[in-house]
Amino acid sequence: MIMKRDHNTSSRHHRRALLALASVAALAGGMAAAEAGRIGISRDYGYNGLRDGYVVAHSRFGNGSITGAVRQTSVGPQVRLPGGTWEYCRRSCSETLRVETVDYWEGRSDGASGLSQECGLLGCLSVRIGR
Repeated sequence: MIMKRDHNTSSRHHRRALLALASVAALAGGMAAAEAGRIGISRDYGYNGLRDGYVVAHSRFGNGSITGAVRQTSVGPQVRLPGGTWEYCRRSCSETLRVETVDYWEGRSDGASGLSQECGLLGCLSVRIGR
C-alpha cells in the first residue's frame, strides 16, 4: 500500500512551527525589554503567614493595607478579620484578608464575591510599561 502525502497536513505543520518560533522570538524580545526596565511583569501568589503568625494584605485598588493574625486549624489555616471573625484561607491568607477587608466592595457590582474576586492560579499578575 502506497501512502500519499497530504500537502494540507504538511502546510499546517509548517504554520504551527512558524507560529511557535514567532512566539519564542516575541517572548525573548519581551524579556529583553523587561530587563532594560521598560516593561515590568510581577506576580504575587499571596502568603499564608503561618511562620510569622500574621499576614499583611495590600489593596489592588489603592484602598490601603491591613494586617491580620493567622492560625493553623485541623482543616486548614485561618485569618482573623478586623471584627474578630476567623475566616478560612482560600488560595492564600493574604488574598483572603484582602478580598474580605480592603477590597471588599471592588468587583461586587457584578455579583462576584469571595474566591471569584481573588487572583487566579498564576497569582496576581501586574504589568508595568515605562519607567
